[in-house]
Amino acid sequence: MMPSSLRSIAVIALGAAASSFSPGAVLEPEPFARHVEFFNSMENEPVVNLVPNSEAWSWLRERVPYFEAEDAGVEEIYWFRWWALRKHLRKDPATGGFLFSEFITRSRTISSALGHNLMEGRWLRDQEPIDSWVSYWLRGDNGRPQPHLHRYSQWLADALLQRGRVTGDTEGLVALLDDLVADYRRWEEEKRRPDGLFWQHDVWDAMEESISGSRREKHVRPTINSYMFGNARAIAAIASLAGRGELAREFEADAERIRTLAVDALWNEDHAFFEVRREDGALAQVREAIGFIPWYFAMPPPGRGYERAWAQLDDPDGFRAPFGITTAERRHPRFRAHGIGTCEWDGALWPYATSQTLTALARVLREYPQEVVTKRTWFDAFTTFARSHHFHGLPYIGEYQDEVTGAWLKGRDERSRWYNHSTFADLVVTGIAGLVPRDDDTIEVDPLVPEDAWRWFCIDRVRYRGHDVTILWDRDGTRYGRGAGLQVLVDGVRVAHSDRLERITGTLP
Repeated sequence: MMPSSLRSIAVIALGAAASSFSPGAVLEPEPFARHVEFFNSMENEPVVNLVPNSEAWSWLRERVPYFEAEDAGVEEIYWFRWWALRKHLRKDPATGGFLFSEFITRSRTISSALGHNLMEGRWLRDQEPIDSWVSYWLRGDNGRPQPHLHRYSQWLADALLQRGRVTGDTEGLVALLDDLVADYRRWEEEKRRPDGLFWQHDVWDAMEESISGSRREKHVRPTINSYMFGNARAIAAIASLAGRGELAREFEADAERIRTLAVDALWNEDHAFFEVRREDGALAQVREAIGFIPWYFAMPPPGRGYERAWAQLDDPDGFRAPFGITTAERRHPRFRAHGIGTCEWDGALWPYATSQTLTALARVLREYPQEVVTKRTWFDAFTTFARSHHFHGLPYIGEYQDEVTGAWLKGRDERSRWYNHSTFADLVVTGIAGLVPRDDDTIEVDPLVPEDAWRWFCIDRVRYRGHDVTILWDRDGTRYGRGAGLQVLVDGVRVAHSDRLERITGTLP
């Protein structure tokens, strides 16, 4: 029997609060209504799903964390991305449950960005749409997984574990354990080689027309091997929560096996980078942004020099371009050589990949001793990402961009507007504000904003493990009138403070 938190929901009350707000909140909602009013004015609303523009503010006001920053552009895009995500919420005509589209003009669901959807959606105060979305994928075909769940690679188990660390819903995670084990077994049947590594075509990584990839050859890619490592580690953790020690040990051992095999097979010492290993056994000899994905899941062992790869992120001949992080190194002779307009991953900027890279970089900064990258590296890449969210001077999110001009290469294609294929709010909560989700009652905050960058920012009404959390930075104490420095409030009570922008911890009530 599926717990009530995971059953498909038949009705949504569009204006109802998901939960009561803490009386200690710092930010009032109404000043942020101007963002939604402006976004509504930008368009004629050609596609209307469950929540129309006219009800967007009432829906967002009750469901998303409030965020403001000295950088008005970052603040605007934060609200824009929630406004755009709301457009993708729709009802499943078969079950009455919730679905999220990827292309706004297509009714068919797509699994390629499922991990991103769960990482972003975990910060909604109302988790019913996300519960229903998970139920659709794992049990929506008469109790079985959707047949097209495996059409694309994804990191479903890992994303569900990361979501559980925010919601605190251990019961819901444990209820999905057998589904996730079966899902993993299916991946093994479909994509695992006799040597223990996993293969995938680039197109079914949702990364077609790449320099290293193929639609026919079975290449060993950093993507799917990192995903399966993360999934195995997540299943082991969930099995431990369920008290199934033997299963936990089995999946932890398999994760270590993948780690050993993948790191050895994919590391190119000459390039100091993780690369695709072709079906013929040769390395692809090209650095691509997918080589950063192993750190998303902390797969590379620390202290062995693999962090050298991150020097390429800030190199103009590597991945640094005026409008963001390219999907292939700019020095390569086949950079941007596949043409334009057919979803090329041979160098153009993809928000999908940028989100993965920034999440991976945050993990490097927090978990890996190294001197290659800094908070400034992350912050500059993130703020560039925020600035790239424009088309003809207006906020916009699409499929992919020219790295030099910032032109959205499918910008005039109606399907590409509001493309639901990446994260942004998650990067604000965990990167800018620095909330690091954990399994225990310690609340950890480690902002990735350099101390000299902004004088103030605040994220408020973040629903975390059953509590309302506020994180604010006020360099001189004049913005919020609560004293100077970095503060963490839980249900209105201060639990951690520092005069500096640095890692701090407190205890949840």
